[in-house]
Parts: sequence; structure tokens; C-alpha cells
Amino acid sequence: MSFTVFLGNLPVWVTADDIKSWLATESLVADAIKVIRNPETQESKGFAFIESPNQEEMNAIIRRFDRAPLEDRLLRANPAQPPKSGKGPIKSAFAPPPDRPRRAPVSGTVSQPRKSVNPRRSTNSSGRHSAFAEELAKAL
Repeated sequence: MSFTVFLGNLPVWVTADDIKSWLATESLVADAIKVIRNPETQESKGFAFIESPNQEEMNAIIRRFDRAPLEDRLLRANPAQPPKSGKGPIKSAFAPPPDRPRRAPVSGTVSQPRKSVNPRRSTNSSGRHSAFAEELAKAL
């Protein structure tokens, strides 16, 4: 079983070493820390995953960091959730995306471009999941 904490609302300057030092200051233990970064710019996306050795340590990390103030923000810490997959098992982040045929518009209608409700959750033009979903799948 995985004991992974999602740590969100981080400033972009936060590194895994920063989180390690915060944990050490509080006498908390982590097996691994992964700050999620934009693969193109290598800038932090503002969240990280902390793998803890057991349930008790995970709960202690969450209690300490959930709603903890940092700069002008409150951190968020909670148990990491596995990626939501609508169909079948989780696929490798390195697998090529399946080819998906586009549907032809119904005759007599004007096709409007789709607008993403939440740009952070949108997929890229090749149909792959967002980088967040890929990193989350790797982390879990």
C-alpha cells in the first residue's frame, strides 16, 4: 500500500531539498519527495508528492503541513489520490497516445471550438493527459 502525501499551493521556488529540511525540522520521515515540474521550462508547478514509510507518518505530515502558512498562501496537504481513469488500467506515461478519429460535425450545424473549463486539467493537442496526470501516475 502506498502512503503518499499531496503537498499543494507551493511557491515555484520550493525544491525537494526545501521540503526535506522542513520535514527534518519537524522530525518527520519521508522515503521520497518529488516536486512536480513543467517538462518544458523545469519550473515548479506548485505541488509535490511526499512518500512516507507508513500510515502514521503520512498522517503526521498531513497534520503538520495542511493549511500551514508560507508567504501569502496556505499549503494544502492530503493523501494523494490515484489518477482517475475512466477506462481500464493506468497506462504508462511513456506509451504513445491512441489514435482517436475525430467526429464529423452534424450537417447544418456550425462547429465551435471547445473551451476548456479548467485549463489545468485540459489535454494537449495530441490527446494525451496533462503533465499533472502523467506525473501523478509516475509518482503512484
